[in-house]
Amino acid sequence: MSKKIAIIMGSDSDLPVVKPAIATLKEFGVEYEVRVISAHRTPDAATEFGKSAKENGFGVIIAAAGKAAHLAGVLASHTVLPVIGIPVKSSTLDGLDALLATVQMPSGVPVATVAIDGSANAALLAIQMLALSDDKLSEKYASYKKIMAEGVARKDAALQEKLKEL
Repeated sequence: MSKKIAIIMGSDSDLPVVKPAIATLKEFGVEYEVRVISAHRTPDAATEFGKSAKENGFGVIIAAAGKAAHLAGVLASHTVLPVIGIPVKSSTLDGLDALLATVQMPSGVPVATVAIDGSANAALLAIQMLALSDDKLSEKYASYKKIMAEGVARKDAALQEKLKEL
């Protein structure tokens, strides 16, 4: 049985940010669950989720949070699973506060961090992690990369044709 991916949001207002991650996981056929758990307002729930995530069939946790953005670190402190943080852009500091809070983890409690609002890449990184032990998923990811490369080659060919007209 394949492992699931958890997408944990610090607030339901983060849903627009995580929608690309959800779409990516659906595209790859990866099972996932989405929850709202706050590191600050529901710390016991965050602790419990982190402690039980592996037993509950998860292989990777994605955590999206803005401002103080402690969610990914709190989850990482309670699990052996890889945690990927998505810093969420807020009305203050354009998400730089969340980026720094997410990426500046103390030694021994790593959180992989993607770009501000970079949920599609968080999903792809989680897929790559699961693909290490899932050959079918690895093949899907290799196909995805091939299609991406072919798209760039088509764009380059079209550009070269346009340049001949200049």
